Amino acid sequence: MTTAYDAVTARIADPVVDVILVGDSVGNVCLGFDDTLPVSMAMMNHHLEAVARTRPRAMLVADMPFLSFHLSPDDTIRNAGGFLQRGADAVKLEGGGKRVEMIRALVNCEIPVMGHLGLTPQSVNAMGGFKVQGRNADDALRLLDDAHQLQQAGCFALVLEGIPAELAARATESLTIPTIGIGAGPSCSGQVLVFHDVLGLAGSHYPKFVRVYVEGRQLLQEGLSRWAADVRSGAFPAPQESYRIPDGLRESLVNWTPSKSS
Repeated sequence: MTTAYDAVTARIADPVVDVILVGDSVGNVCLGFDDTLPVSMAMMNHHLEAVARTRPRAMLVADMPFLSFHLSPDDTIRNAGGFLQRGADAVKLEGGGKRVEMIRALVNCEIPVMGHLGLTPQSVNAMGGFKVQGRNADDALRLLDDAHQLQQAGCFALVLEGIPAELAARATESLTIPTIGIGAGPSCSGQVLVFHDVLGLAGSHYPKFVRVYVEGRQLLQEGLSRWAADVRSGAFPAPQESYRIPDGLRESLVNWTPSKSS
């Protein structure tokens, strides 16, 4: 699973991955926010629609942003249902046992739900920052309990983020639904990374769990720099990038003079 936030990234990702996530990570990856908290339903709808227009082969999952599933089951159903009406196959929401009521309400409305446990970015303030979770016995056992509560509530899969590999392995082997890891070691059923991280587009600082497979930012800047140099030298556009005038019009242009003003 990887993220896509527009038609271009969706078309690149779709032939390769099994699941495309329109993540609320669009906030810090594309929109310049420090975290995901400012991302609204309107923003998510905008980016989901762009991805859905490509009609991806992969399963399309949309992230429920902050406050879109916290207030009431009715609000939660309306927001998630809007995602499905815009082309999503499923929704993802963060949190453990406290979210069971909302998950059940969605599942009862035939809305598939992917859960998300561990380092949940929408809870960054409550967690005291982006920190690895489940490093003490109480937290680890609570995560395992939460995972089973979400499974029982009807989640079809769980994202496990920022937890020790051994804890993710124990959760995965104890569940009947698949887990998708991000910073959770190799024993999960699948893995997810942000598109821009995998392709080296995000910059020079990446989390420990990211492996950059191509220096995409450098490659794109090199291409843009070559184009800019050709523009400045006059090498671009060349005849092959230019349109030709019809023969019959060439003489008219040569003989044209400005009309006299009245």
